[in-house]
Amino acid sequence: MKSPRFVLSVVLLSLSPVAFAQSDAQKSAALVPSDAQKSFDQLKTLGGSWEGHLTTVPQQADVEGKYALISLRVTSMGNALMHEIRIEGRMDDPITMLYLDGGRLLLTHYCDAGNRPRMAAKVSPDGKTVEFGFLDVVGSTRYGNMHDAVFTVIDVNHHTEVWTWMDPEGKPVNVRFDLQRKN
Repeated sequence: MKSPRFVLSVVLLSLSPVAFAQSDAQKSAALVPSDAQKSFDQLKTLGGSWEGHLTTVPQQADVEGKYALISLRVTSMGNALMHEIRIEGRMDDPITMLYLDGGRLLLTHYCDAGNRPRMAAKVSPDGKTVEFGFLDVVGSTRYGNMHDAVFTVIDVNHHTEVWTWMDPEGKPVNVRFDLQRKN
């Protein structure tokens, strides 16, 4: 009679090719990036410094036409994109982090209003526009909150961002940045 150890070893060895084998379809599926990954890779190409002026609809006199500097930095070994906005004459520098979470591309905006809205991305068919829609918000919305954002890559040296702010009464204000690469 063969020992139980020997039998167990034979069984495990016979199963190993099944356990570790992948079909060609599985291998190629693993190599094809998801839409979220493609969008994230596209946004990471925006790494660097950007400048331009902003416009608002409806018009907001305190920021309309102001000069803005935007910094985008790939960080965390390529797993996050940090976005920082500086607007002429304002003391705040809101930070936004973009990152993959499972199969989704998410954005968390650390707002000067003291809250943190999260948004999930959906990509346009041409791959040049990434729209982030509201998921949820942590913190008070007493002063309003960011609700959505749209990034459009025009070319390597130009992109636009449209951020929608919901005022405390729930009325949207669109803030558009027309940006060109500074470095």
